[in-house]
Amino acid sequence: MNFGALPLAEAQGALLAHSQLIGNRRLAKGHRLTADDIAAFAAAGLAQIVVARLAPDDVGEDAAAQQLAQALAGWGADPGIAVLAPVHGRANLAAAADGLLCLPPGLVDAINSVDEAITLATLPRFARVAAGTIIATIKIIRYGVDKSALARAVMQAGAQPIRIAAFQPLRAVMIATTTAGTSSKALAKLEQVTAARITALGSQLAMLPPCPHDATALAAQLRGMDADILLVAGASASVDRGDVIPQAIVAAGGHIERLGMPVDPGNLLVLGDLGGRPVIGLPGCARSPKRNGFDLVLERLFAGISVTSADIAAMGEGGLLPEAERPQPRAAARRPAKVGAVVLAAGRASRMGGPHKLLETWQGQTLVAHSVDAIAAAGLPPPIVVLGHQAAAVRAALAGRTVSFALAADWQDGMGRSLAAGIAAVPADWDAVLVCLADMPRIEPALIAALAAAAGEVIVPEFQGRRGHPVRWPRAAFARLMSLAGDVGGRAIMADFALTALSAPSDACLDDIDTPAALTALRARPALP
Repeated sequence: MNFGALPLAEAQGALLAHSQLIGNRRLAKGHRLTADDIAAFAAAGLAQIVVARLAPDDVGEDAAAQQLAQALAGWGADPGIAVLAPVHGRANLAAAADGLLCLPPGLVDAINSVDEAITLATLPRFARVAAGTIIATIKIIRYGVDKSALARAVMQAGAQPIRIAAFQPLRAVMIATTTAGTSSKALAKLEQVTAARITALGSQLAMLPPCPHDATALAAQLRGMDADILLVAGASASVDRGDVIPQAIVAAGGHIERLGMPVDPGNLLVLGDLGGRPVIGLPGCARSPKRNGFDLVLERLFAGISVTSADIAAMGEGGLLPEAERPQPRAAARRPAKVGAVVLAAGRASRMGGPHKLLETWQGQTLVAHSVDAIAAAGLPPPIVVLGHQAAAVRAALAGRTVSFALAADWQDGMGRSLAAGIAAVPADWDAVLVCLADMPRIEPALIAALAAAAGEVIVPEFQGRRGHPVRWPRAAFARLMSLAGDVGGRAIMADFALTALSAPSDACLDDIDTPAALTALRARPALP
């Protein structure tokens, strides 16, 4: 690929290297320049423009991304994977069924080692996914890639494609052992939590009457259990193969595959086999709905993936489950999360026409001032306001308010770059950030405070089934947010995080003052209390 500045007379038919604003018209990067475009550049006083031209042996970015995506999906052989249409050199693979992502070992490294212009990013191996989840993204870095390099990557992908191991309907039965101190309330909760786990995997749980916590009594019950998967919840944990549950499995004619796993919580799991059927002795943490090692084994079995002692031994990498998934913290109590806000105020808002929309007033204040004041009233730290279009005027509109500013030098490249500039300016001691829109003057301070205090990864306000703003993002998402480009916002990566919807008190979280009609409707509303 040839890349660089060319005189206008030589640029027709080339690809625009970077987005460009000419008058009121914005040309996106990658746009193929026409004679009219060249004339507009000349009228604007430009003599040259930075462009890219594909070499004869290059494959265009979209075609290359699509071809590699199809190969990774097995050329349509796996109905559990959908290949989405490429956009700007990016093609995504989505799960078409609930199940586990199966990645051949070494595949991702092999693809990414072919050529720096070819990139593949995926969810972790054996990640649990729902239908519609983005499981992999292919991005061609340049506007084209050499066809021989693409062929090597396609060959690698086709030889060991990605697949989704869909959850299968299996019969699961569970028995609990009891001692004199076992309460009926505890047994009821155990059944409720376990049944919810099995139901989420697309199957149903049958619960047998409890039996004494005794190896002989339990072995007799195991011999008569008719199901695909046998579950045993012991009255006490198994810490040795001489304990009740392992002894009972062996006495019933089975064998122990593994006692203990390198996953916390979930260390004290027992995995056995009885007549070709897996038997799981539940760890104590399985009585909680929080994710634990029991889930990792159960998911694989319901996806039709056998689990051996070696498989469990390999779960140690990533086996320290996030604290949010643990029933109890493993460290001393930490300080409350510090949550701040980033206000996106860099855009041009071309649909509004006329002056900068954020400088329009409502109830005596500019729209951007209303948004900033709501954050202050919620008790959050001074927000970061991202500037771009008419930066000086927006800064002046907030004079006297305690805020900090971040300049998005490439704001014309789209909302993704403005968001990236704001996240890059977040102080090191913020644990999470609310991404706020500057044109939501009715947003309630109480909603902002509730979002800041909520527990979870990504928190989204919701009103009557519709999601709105602000959205709370954890620090774990900051790197992904800073990589966004074009007009792609945080929604593009939302599926990669656990999402919690927070009920909003009104439709204020849905405001979008992007047109004169929307501004007129806003001004017709009654005054704020």
